[in-house]
Amino acid sequence: MLLDPTLFSPTPEKTSAPNNPSLRGFELIDAIKDALEAACPGVVSCADILAIAAKYGVLLVRPVPSLPT
Repeated sequence: MLLDPTLFSPTPEKTSAPNNPSLRGFELIDAIKDALEAACPGVVSCADILAIAAKYGVLLVRPVPSLPT
């Protein structure tokens, strides 16, 4: 889903009719990936970034209640 069009895959899931324009935010994922690649090349994948973004996005929308101590 995160792959850009290439010579071998001119219409990946990212830009295919069922997903375009319902899937959004790729510019943010690409910007985060570029920054991480500059700091530590070849370590973090786009899928890793998406998983972390989803985790914190959910926490921002629905915070976890504090547990009793």
